[in-house]
Amino acid sequence: MSEKQILVTKASGEQEPFSVEKLKRSLRNAGANESAINKIVEEMYKWLYPGVTTRKIYGHAFSLLKQQPDVSGLRYRLKQAILELGPSGYPFETLIGQLFAKQGYATEVGIVVEGNCVTHEMDVIATYDKKQHLVECKYSKHQGKQVSVQVPLYVHSRVNDIVKKRKGISATRNYEFKGWVVTNTRFSEDSIQYGKCSGLDLLAWDYPHGKGLKNLIEDYKIYPITILRNLTKAHKKILLEQGIVTCNQLYQKMNTLDKLNLTAPRLKRVRNELKSVV
Repeated sequence: MSEKQILVTKASGEQEPFSVEKLKRSLRNAGANESAINKIVEEMYKWLYPGVTTRKIYGHAFSLLKQQPDVSGLRYRLKQAILELGPSGYPFETLIGQLFAKQGYATEVGIVVEGNCVTHEMDVIATYDKKQHLVECKYSKHQGKQVSVQVPLYVHSRVNDIVKKRKGISATRNYEFKGWVVTNTRFSEDSIQYGKCSGLDLLAWDYPHGKGLKNLIEDYKIYPITILRNLTKAHKKILLEQGIVTCNQLYQKMNTLDKLNLTAPRLKRVRNELKSVV
């Protein structure tokens, strides 16, 4: 069956031809071997129908992936796991802070700082060797949402106000500053154009190409706890309320699992899951 014969519906509502290569790439990212990938693709072609949403496609593919005995399927759930971090944006900010920390930065999350004109709250401040990143996070539970150009315009002005103040302070006078907007969804074309023109760094789910948020999370293994299959939503909520957002954090504080009153078999499965992603 040719890919062009089936139009599927993206999260934005637009239609595009089904791409088996995108599906295969996602399965590989999830850790599936070529044999498992070929079996899943064969089953997907039997199941596909015109107009089906990409969300249903990947949901169905993931259910098939979980049936494969040699694949955990954890990484395949990454996008959905990020969407399950809500409703507040703080867990997402913590995850981004962890991402910078993994790269050697000293990080602060949810910090109120003085600007030249007014005070500002920055979601993440990451500092290393007289380089400081000022990061605004835009989290959404809606997969198809785009960040409009008004956001980078606003963030750029705030960053400039903070930088002007810090350039006048002896402790940070010689620092190199960089402003960021990070989202788990996508940027509009105007946002991307403004970011390139203004020098504001933009990081979205799949932007920049090959170096997007999903790539960085996988490269540095900063997986959210919501990716774990052997914890219920209630378990995850308890952990998130305690500030434990990533699997790395949970792995380093394994005794926190004792508060969840897990059965011995479930506890063992959770431990094994953690070991597979940290």
